[in-house]
Amino acid sequence: MESKRQQKFGRQLQKDLSDIFQKSLKDVIGNGMVTITDVKVSPDLSVARCYLSFLLVENPQEMVNTINDKQKMLRNELANKIRHQVRIIPHLSFFIDDTAEYAAKIDSLFEGLVIPKESTINENEYDDLDD
Repeated sequence: MESKRQQKFGRQLQKDLSDIFQKSLKDVIGNGMVTITDVKVSPDLSVARCYLSFLLVENPQEMVNTINDKQKMLRNELANKIRHQVRIIPHLSFFIDDTAEYAAKIDSLFEGLVIPKESTINENEYDDLDD
């Protein structure tokens, strides 16, 4: 369970990293779109796990690897944005957010369920229970 401080810091990192992605990683991403869906921060605020969702990207895992290669540059730009607000600039690690795929899988499982119709019970059976 994250504290309010961690949640607030995570939302701020999400906003700042989104700006950095739009400005600095435009050449890496190309025509695709990257969305930072969530940022989980460690209790000491020194590590941030960023979850990314991709649209119009052929190989998302390759894109995450490229972004992780540019991690030092991203952390440096993040430091320029938040250096007056925090003591420690968090170490960033990026992962693919598979929540949408998981939700689609669960939906397909629910659609495939066969639920038998409610069986009708004789009223005579109820009469026997009353006695």
